[in-house]
Amino acid sequence: MAKQSQNQNPNQPQNQNMNSGLNEIEEFSLKETRPSLGGGRVPGNERFGTAFDLVEQMHYMYIRIVKARNLSSKKGNSPSPFVEFKLGTFIACTKHFVKNPNPEWNQVFAFPKDRIQSLTLELNVKDKDDSSEDNSIGGISFDINELPVRAPPDSPLAPQWYRLDNRVNGGELMVVVWMGTQADESFPDSCHLDAILVDGDGVTNVRSKVYLSPRLWYVRVQVIEAQELNVNNNRQVEFFVKGMVLNMVLRTKVMSRPLWNEDLMFVVAEPFDEDLVLSVEEKVGNKEEVVGKCLIPLHNVEKRLDTRVVSSKWFNLEKHTIGEKGEINVVPLNSKIHVRVCLDGGYHVLDELTQYSSDLRATHRLLGSPSIGVLELGILNANNLMPMKTRNGRGAVDAYCVAKYGHKWIRTKTVIDSLNPKWNEQYTWEVFDPCTVITIVVFDNNHLQGVDNGGGVKDSRIGKVRIRLSTLETDRVYTHSYPLIVLHPLGVKKVGEIQLAVRFTCVSFVSLMQMYTQPLLPSMHYIHPLSIFQKDSLRHQATQIVAMRLNRAEPPLRKEVVEYMLDVGSNMWSLRKSKANYFRLLEVLSVLVSVCKWFNRICNWTSTFNTLMAHAVLFYIVYNPNIIMSAILVYFIVSGVLKYRSRSRYPPHMDIKLSHGDKLIGDELDEEFDTFPSSKNGDVLRMRYDRLRSVGSRIQTVIGDMATQGERIQNLVTWRDPRATAMFLMFCCVLAVVLYLVPFKGVVTFVGMFVMRHPSLRNRVPSVPMNFFRRLPARTDGLL
Repeated sequence: MAKQSQNQNPNQPQNQNMNSGLNEIEEFSLKETRPSLGGGRVPGNERFGTAFDLVEQMHYMYIRIVKARNLSSKKGNSPSPFVEFKLGTFIACTKHFVKNPNPEWNQVFAFPKDRIQSLTLELNVKDKDDSSEDNSIGGISFDINELPVRAPPDSPLAPQWYRLDNRVNGGELMVVVWMGTQADESFPDSCHLDAILVDGDGVTNVRSKVYLSPRLWYVRVQVIEAQELNVNNNRQVEFFVKGMVLNMVLRTKVMSRPLWNEDLMFVVAEPFDEDLVLSVEEKVGNKEEVVGKCLIPLHNVEKRLDTRVVSSKWFNLEKHTIGEKGEINVVPLNSKIHVRVCLDGGYHVLDELTQYSSDLRATHRLLGSPSIGVLELGILNANNLMPMKTRNGRGAVDAYCVAKYGHKWIRTKTVIDSLNPKWNEQYTWEVFDPCTVITIVVFDNNHLQGVDNGGGVKDSRIGKVRIRLSTLETDRVYTHSYPLIVLHPLGVKKVGEIQLAVRFTCVSFVSLMQMYTQPLLPSMHYIHPLSIFQKDSLRHQATQIVAMRLNRAEPPLRKEVVEYMLDVGSNMWSLRKSKANYFRLLEVLSVLVSVCKWFNRICNWTSTFNTLMAHAVLFYIVYNPNIIMSAILVYFIVSGVLKYRSRSRYPPHMDIKLSHGDKLIGDELDEEFDTFPSSKNGDVLRMRYDRLRSVGSRIQTVIGDMATQGERIQNLVTWRDPRATAMFLMFCCVLAVVLYLVPFKGVVTFVGMFVMRHPSLRNRVPSVPMNFFRRLPARTDGLL
């Protein structure tokens, strides 16, 4: 018995570890769901054909309070009226008007049908100035069972005047009450039950909206030269040109003569209300002074769609001085600057600069292509969200979703104080390229009533989902629960799940397949490519412009939302990302490594049968060379057919193993969340710098080794080593004669037999060609 227990005990921890590993994989994996979409339909491959067929129907009672007239208080004067709703134990109010007997509210309220606990809806008009318990001006009531049901595309119900009861002086209220779903056009602008307690500026922050990001253009400024500059010739002066659009400033190189021929590139957005400011400045030592400047309105700049050269122009410089009273005085100068300015619309600005592109068309509308399909997204609900803040002594979260595809951004309503919010909102985008990505992010709203609205308050990130359209089958509804994973300073965490329904519909299969043969980006990106340094600057400019424009909307999409959606900072150094990319490269090269290991086993005669079969294949290929390409193609066909059944049936999702999120060290996380420039100092910064030097040294060594081998190949014929080059040329002469006299089949057979010869015929020392190649010189001798 003791022996039996000893045999069983070691297996228990192993089984527990295996179970915990499986549970962890299950926790961060994608799960297929079967929601009841479109009012009871189960998702599949069929098309539903209704406007909201990718979300679950949610029924609401809508109340539209339009206006009132002829209201009077108990004392007969003008009241300060407001309308109070009473539905069972639930009570809510509209805004009030001061001393107005004929107020106009034009407010819509939506109550979920499943939360209605009474059969009667009571509307009471009350006086805000009356401090007594009975401050009612009059009221009306509705039987909920008798309310009409409205379903789009029916026209909206007309509101009616209702006389307020129990008052001799009368007064009337215009109102309409009906039953509907989230497909009603009043749904986005209605005040929902869970947002009744939110007032003031917070009301606009809880509603769903659709945003359009600005259309961005490149401003290409070629600074050529300047003439007749008013400077002191008795001193050594250097010149440079500073260009500025809004708060974006770029400078040319400093030249001793005012001759630059340098490009400055900016990002601007339609409409072009800004001015391009060019200032010529002189530099004497460490001091810089403005010689003159000119203002170029961008709406007057020529738009370029193709590769033609825009004509250059001379602009007069002006001297701007500040007067005694603070006014700006403009003094014309004789100096001029020669520049070539154009608005380049042949690029696509934002998505070419971001890592995950959702639109690859050129900026100018004339260069656009017809749509090839439609993308439909249903944002259903989220489950088991992690509390992001504390409210009334308990954890709370006010969740909303933001999705971006192309120029269209959407924001769902904010579900107040729910760890399992339900949105059930559906949105549609036109698709112009299947190799694009839609991004969905869940945020916690920190700009509601009772929360500090100071400048330092930001909406918290809950999680992100990306879906590449090319990985989706056409006309199929994908319903999955995606894990919401966020990287925190303490490690990677799953903060909940979001359920989405996605469908990509193709208009023309021929057009869809044709897109795979087209260039990924517009032609200007290849004819006039941008440098890496230009891309870094333009990426920052584009992000700032989009964030500024969307922040001016109502409700605003704030800067932290836009930056997280556009993956700002994704190109920053991270040891975790470096490891992830390293192992990605190893996985890609694993096929080549496997082939090399297999061939090494063949050459070492590990399996006599396999080696003999390899010899037979060699003879067959040598004497039937016409089947080589066909055999390779057949291999790809068979491999593809065999892998069809094991193909991935799920859309892509955030993978913590691929990202090395499950193998994080505390210091590596702290380094990744450090600011740029670093906020650390002392021993921590020294340790990280030494670690970075260690990683960089290994990369440096690998790059140096690759360069060395390439230089040795070049030096075979450069006579850098005269004796080696002479030996190589003599060998080439002998080899040319042998290849001419011996049939090619015989040469290939001999080489194959020699490579796969038996181990007893091998020598452990390196071969003669390898020894010769390693003795060739390289340029490493000239390195410091």
